Amino acid sequence: MERIIISGGRPLRGTVRVSGAKNSSLPIIAAACLAADVSILDNVPHCQDVLTLRAILEDLGARFEVEGARLTVDARGLDRTIPDYDLCRRMRASFYTAGVLLARMGRAEVPLPGGCSIGTRPVDFHMKGFAALGAEVATEHGHMKAAFPRRSRGAKGVPFYVPRSSVGTTINLMLAASTGRGVTTLTNAAREPEVVDTAVFLNLMGARVRGAGTDTITIRGVPVLHGAQYTIIPDRIEAGTYLLCGVATGGDVLAEGLIPEHFQALLGKVTEAGAETVVEPDGVRVRLGRDLSAVDVDTAPYPGFATDLHPPLAAALTRARGVSSIRETVHDSRFAYVDELRRMGAEMKVDGDTVRISGVEQLSGAPVEALDIRAGAAVVIGALAATGMTEIRTVENLDRGYEGLTEKLRSLGAAIERLDEEAEPAAAATAAG
Repeated sequence: MERIIISGGRPLRGTVRVSGAKNSSLPIIAAACLAADVSILDNVPHCQDVLTLRAILEDLGARFEVEGARLTVDARGLDRTIPDYDLCRRMRASFYTAGVLLARMGRAEVPLPGGCSIGTRPVDFHMKGFAALGAEVATEHGHMKAAFPRRSRGAKGVPFYVPRSSVGTTINLMLAASTGRGVTTLTNAAREPEVVDTAVFLNLMGARVRGAGTDTITIRGVPVLHGAQYTIIPDRIEAGTYLLCGVATGGDVLAEGLIPEHFQALLGKVTEAGAETVVEPDGVRVRLGRDLSAVDVDTAPYPGFATDLHPPLAAALTRARGVSSIRETVHDSRFAYVDELRRMGAEMKVDGDTVRISGVEQLSGAPVEALDIRAGAAVVIGALAATGMTEIRTVENLDRGYEGLTEKLRSLGAAIERLDEEAEPAAAATAAG
């Protein structure tokens, strides 16, 4: 068991390079296994969710080579249809193997997934989509079993309405329909950049996906796909997290290697709160030269305010003047971070789907936990802004979504170290002194 120690109260300043998008890497790595061929992916982050998906696909017969941020995917040997139960339970994105196996093998027996505890995110939408494509679908003993009838030769093209503009459902049905027959039309499709990224890669593999980035996507099935080379987009959630670290500490942070258009909703809100935002050729700079002001936010599917940036923003607003509110419309249990920030002196109240944040003069360090990926980011931001020392446990949740978090924050001037269970936090205390 490791922990992170932060001695807060110092403004973060400097430049941080953004890693490749975790939420693009996962479906794209899975998509590479649609072809009995070799693909090369660049800008792949070294975070735990990516490592877990690799382990799942290796168990199915795929092989990987890693060279820095380049991942070579050799899916020629993929020949099994039942992913490992324990590995799949670790994260929700493991369910992308269902769409891949159905498209390539005609059948899949995939464990129902786990992941962050941020409410009910049923895979029922995925299963309804697979059934609409012609698969026979059932759940048994903790698994989803799905198979296309042998005579069908894969998915059949159909119109399908994507409930709640689900990102996972949109991507999984693009995967499953890519080698089917006829045209599948997804209406109310998710518009997130990660959906577009996956569609672009599929098209490089020979798929015929059109309309990604709009609410209507068409997939014209092709008989076979081939390997391709592709560079994953930057991680907009990681970029937003580091920019909010700068805002929360009254600092000046430049996040490089990103696509500013991907998080205009965040930039709009931090500007409204009083921060200065500057869009540069290869990044975004955010600095705060005065007190932060309260703002009201509703999360929403893209291009609205991203639900994954809700907890980090809430942490930054704990010291804003006035009362802020964040209404969560995407996930029904996104508030795991609230009690942890309260331990640090934040004044927050959850009322149904909304958290109200009354700004306080100062947070103070305390023992807290990173209860999920983005709740973990929230307590890190709180710790950076607080006086004194904060000890963060269950840091494996942060590892799932952030590559090199400790090193990147240290490069911005944070007094932060990662320790095992027995080590004493002398270094962070010394750095803060």
